[in-house]
Amino acid sequence: MFAPTIPHALVSAANRLGDKIFAVDEARRMSYNAMRDAMLAGAGAFAKAGVQPGDRVAVWAPNSVRFIEVVLSLQAAGASLVPLNTRFKASEVGYILKKSRARFIVLADRFLDADYLAMLDEAASPHIEKRIVLGDAARGDSWESFVAGAGPDARHLGEKALAALRGDAISDIMFTSGTTGNPKGVVTTHEQNLRVYTAYNQMVGMAESDRYIVLYPFFHTAGYKAGWLATILVGATIFPEAVFDPPKLLAKLAAERITVLPGPPTLFQTILAIPKEQRPDLSAIRLAQTGASVVPPELVKRMREDLGFASVLTGYGLTETCGTVSLSEATDSPETTALYSGHPLPGTEARVVDENGKVLPPGEPGEILVRGYNLMQGYFEDEKATAEAIDKDGWLHTGDIGVMNERNYIRITDRKKDMFIVGGFNCYPAEIEQILLTNTSYMQVAVVGVPDERMGEVGKAFIVPKPGEKFTADDVIAWSRKSMANYKVPRYVEIVEALPTNATGKIQRFKLKETAKQ
Repeated sequence: MFAPTIPHALVSAANRLGDKIFAVDEARRMSYNAMRDAMLAGAGAFAKAGVQPGDRVAVWAPNSVRFIEVVLSLQAAGASLVPLNTRFKASEVGYILKKSRARFIVLADRFLDADYLAMLDEAASPHIEKRIVLGDAARGDSWESFVAGAGPDARHLGEKALAALRGDAISDIMFTSGTTGNPKGVVTTHEQNLRVYTAYNQMVGMAESDRYIVLYPFFHTAGYKAGWLATILVGATIFPEAVFDPPKLLAKLAAERITVLPGPPTLFQTILAIPKEQRPDLSAIRLAQTGASVVPPELVKRMREDLGFASVLTGYGLTETCGTVSLSEATDSPETTALYSGHPLPGTEARVVDENGKVLPPGEPGEILVRGYNLMQGYFEDEKATAEAIDKDGWLHTGDIGVMNERNYIRITDRKKDMFIVGGFNCYPAEIEQILLTNTSYMQVAVVGVPDERMGEVGKAFIVPKPGEKFTADDVIAWSRKSMANYKVPRYVEIVEALPTNATGKIQRFKLKETAKQ
């Protein structure tokens, strides 16, 4: 049986592996033993500062070894992680901090061109009691000073807190956008995440000898749970990447002899576009995982044949399922790997139903329902939304349309009702529209996803101005860049006199999509 909690899993790995390197970034190479010691000291610092079991601690920072240390520390102290998207703006962060009532926040001072501390001031969350800065210590208490300030008994306090932690404690509350506009907090426990990613590792074939580079952000399940958590469970070595820099990435793949490389299809298309004689040595890579958008079968074939990857896998998941519903297998054909998202995790179920809830035969499209130990505990303090998502028989209604074949392989044929995916990030029109409508010059707004060669999909906004208001598409885009995460910003804007509606006044999005595609 696996360890009861995520921090216990790290302790178990350290006891087994000792000084083996666990995590490597630009600043640090940290062993399993060192991470265990740092986690216990950090947990003690949180406990001494007044963090209680069940409290929420927000983390707003890019991928790094320190990020993992902070999360393990807060979890060992009994708190729940509330990760914040590194692309969020003040209003988006403010909503989540207020909704979660996070008492502490650990954040980068800056990342790329964003000043996180200034945005935190603008967000003005009334519940934040302490901010801890990863970066410029002159701008607030640093993580190092926070831990050092706990004194010589920090580790003892951390060990005491960890001893009291149980598997049914909430490990994280991950806010995911929805069709109603405001993000909802998905609540999951230590025990279920450990169970999911133990099964995940077995299915994908992760091993202790692997060297795993992670491009997906740690605020997302792909970077956090299928990333560093999966790494701990097998005792592998992780290489967090904060920014996607293709030349730098390719050099690191060769220099560090990376064996596992997950990423969106565009990553592998970029590598394949480089002439063979100019590519770095990628011979150590044995496992690649892709998805998040349409995967051409020819791409899977070339990844295997041209790049020499022994295993190329795809999968399907939601935040509400701890990030994983199904995974393909290394023995699947390129067509199966590309067109299907694998079969459900062992011990979980999936089915396809019609609008009346009747189970459909193989090949018939309908809504995908999921049930099992990977399902969330519910949406944070939102019983109504939870009941709408999970029925009385325990089935999660994903809102995704797909088919299943005779082998129970899932194929997604349509995304959630209105959602579109920009470079791997889920975008929900209702949320973007809600932000746009805070601009007092706009009377009506509708957003749809349109195809894009580079990003897969991007947003297009149709805007009806208020009487007497004048602005251009460029004005809308410029305003949006200041008001929302950049992947949500509409790439196209059309200013219209009216939006198409049906007899009840509901916007006919299918007509807007047809117009947008033209």
